[in-house]
Amino acid sequence: MSFETFVGNRYLRSRKRHAFVSLITFLAVAGVAVGVMVMIVVIAVMSGAESELRSRMLGITAHAVILRHGGGFTDYAGAIEKIRENPHIEAATPYIFTQAMLRSASGITGAALRGIDPATAGTVISSLDPEALEALGKTAGAPGIILGRELADILEARRGSLVSLIIPAGGRGGLKALGQMPAIRQFQVAGFFESGLYEFDKAMAYVTLDDAQQILQMPGAVSGIEIRVDDIYRAGEISRKAAKTLGYEYWAQDWMRLNHNIFSALRLQKTVMFIILALIILVAAFNIASALIMMVMGKTADIAILKAMGATNRSIRRIFVYKGMMIGLVGTTLGTLGGFALSAVLKRYHFIDLPKDVYFFTTLPVSLEPMDVILIIVSTLVVCYISTLYPAHRAARFNPVEAFRYH
Repeated sequence: MSFETFVGNRYLRSRKRHAFVSLITFLAVAGVAVGVMVMIVVIAVMSGAESELRSRMLGITAHAVILRHGGGFTDYAGAIEKIRENPHIEAATPYIFTQAMLRSASGITGAALRGIDPATAGTVISSLDPEALEALGKTAGAPGIILGRELADILEARRGSLVSLIIPAGGRGGLKALGQMPAIRQFQVAGFFESGLYEFDKAMAYVTLDDAQQILQMPGAVSGIEIRVDDIYRAGEISRKAAKTLGYEYWAQDWMRLNHNIFSALRLQKTVMFIILALIILVAAFNIASALIMMVMGKTADIAILKAMGATNRSIRRIFVYKGMMIGLVGTTLGTLGGFALSAVLKRYHFIDLPKDVYFFTTLPVSLEPMDVILIIVSTLVVCYISTLYPAHRAARFNPVEAFRYH
């Protein structure tokens, strides 16, 4: 043990005549611990929200879509074969998208209608129920339709119920003559899906690709091709290369571009929360500085004796920096353990229920990211170190002659 460490450890021990300084030291440790614990829990919730939202969105949407300038295209079978030559593309499926109205015996509402290939759609969109996809093309009488769970509740539709699909005249590929009647066709509910995203579940409906082409008067044409890639964070790069192989008139959009505003807002909130909660650590750092300053004032005789015995300014500075860093280290350790424990409790026991029509999830999602924890620990220790510099500098510059004169 070095000389500075030995003296610093002695100063950390509580004595009756330094009870007030010890109280400030305890408050400084508690402040650092509480700040680190709160920061870890809040950042874990923010990270969990981003991860949960990404997981649910990728369950209901493709990793990327390939589109054609000027509208849909007909040679989609050949395009899919060429796309699948890319080793990073795991699956591809054609789709048709349009706006529609759904009417049942109990109500009417708007919906986002998607025509899909039941044989391949499940390989790209993971939230679709395989049983519902299998039943989609095998309903008796009217063609089948899959409804989002919330949409089915609005229409009060059950499996086997009949609903009317209404396509406005302008929704069948371009503008139509004024006053033209909309297309209306009955469908039978083949099943339901539930993505966990309220806005999707109350608006999405799926029919087979053939039925969508018939009602939209788009024989042999699709809106685009949805693809699934092996690395979601390279979806943009992979999809652009795939579109480039098809020709100059094709272009791609990945999930990050399609949902850029939502994820950008989440990252901004996470950054702002980190800055706001860092103020708690800053308050604790002031407590550390106060404790060290009061200790310097109470240890003037000790500092004078140490200097008279040959201690250098550097050694005196190290003593008080060591004490301040020990306060910060103990507080950071306790706060980290407390943050882990509280995060584990929140993840296991769902104490807080969130309204599903307001938030993307009904309980607090918690996800501890190693880099977030490391950033919190490092930033806390840096702030604690900075708070020790001024008191340690004052102690190092103390003139021992003045102490001997007044003691």
